[in-house]
Amino acid sequence: MFRRTFVVIGLMLMLVMPLALSGISQGALLFLTFEPGARANAMGRSYCAIADDAYGMWWNPGATAFNKNTQLAGTHIPWMAGSGIEDMFYEYLGWNQSFYGIGNINAHIIWMDAGTQTQTNSQNVVLGDFHSFDVAGVMGYSYELVPEKIGIGGNFKLLYSYLAPGTGLTEKEGAAFSFAFDLGAKFQDVFVPNLDAGVVLQHIGPDITFVDVEQADPCPMTFRLGAAYTAFDNPMNRFIVTAEASKILANDDPLYQRLITGFKYFDETIYGVGAEYTYLQLISLRGGYYADVVGEVTGPSFGLGVQYKFDNRYKLSADFAMVPGGGLVDYNKIFSLGFEF
Repeated sequence: MFRRTFVVIGLMLMLVMPLALSGISQGALLFLTFEPGARANAMGRSYCAIADDAYGMWWNPGATAFNKNTQLAGTHIPWMAGSGIEDMFYEYLGWNQSFYGIGNINAHIIWMDAGTQTQTNSQNVVLGDFHSFDVAGVMGYSYELVPEKIGIGGNFKLLYSYLAPGTGLTEKEGAAFSFAFDLGAKFQDVFVPNLDAGVVLQHIGPDITFVDVEQADPCPMTFRLGAAYTAFDNPMNRFIVTAEASKILANDDPLYQRLITGFKYFDETIYGVGAEYTYLQLISLRGGYYADVVGEVTGPSFGLGVQYKFDNRYKLSADFAMVPGGGLVDYNKIFSLGFEF
């Protein structure tokens, strides 16, 4: 069993490492790239080939095609807490519902609150305070193209970002309203049993304009490629290993050209690996490693989760994770709750 596990891990790394030679470019609305879910984050943010809960619609809309239960999930992240920035936080609330013969309908909402800032004019005179935030409302659909083998799906999202009121050289508010799409697919039992793969293209949308078109920035279109292998799964124990690479395809080229030119800078790819061990379908221990070398966010991640099933139908889960936070803070803390029936 363990020999086969090592062989499969090698296959997974061969799948994602070519992309790990590519990697991040500049873009607007970067809150879209913040990954929800304590479970996913604890596993090195390597999750698009798993995505079996109500976070699945964010990670891989195609993966939700295999989720047959009604699922709810929420995440709270006190972003950069402990760095002196104490009023910034990220919230996620998601829902997934399967309809027999139709497919899965998904929805989630994201709120990124950047807190309160002081407004000044060009003479550095204080004009008051203002509040910055980002919000995304998302609807999705997924379907089993090949039952138990291939799931495909997509999301449509409406986006709004408010940075600051107009002042000084411009009276126009620093605000933007836009839209974007996600496309994804999950493949089960690839090459060998229990080896799954995911491929996703997120945040496909027009350039984002805050003040004028000349200063528009690209939407952070992101390509993800991942694999996950379940080494064993029985009533006593379950063990999953996973690997993933992602690349933000954002530059000054037209949207369709970015699918090629966005891979230009090889050193910018973000990659992660992770593992999860679950005992008695009750307690999960998770760990991983996350590497965003160019963004200088690199290091181990870890977390734990508790699941409780009652009446043979309802399952409640609570998860916690700590992930590398970059230069301002050593680790970000992530809290999640889930409910399934």
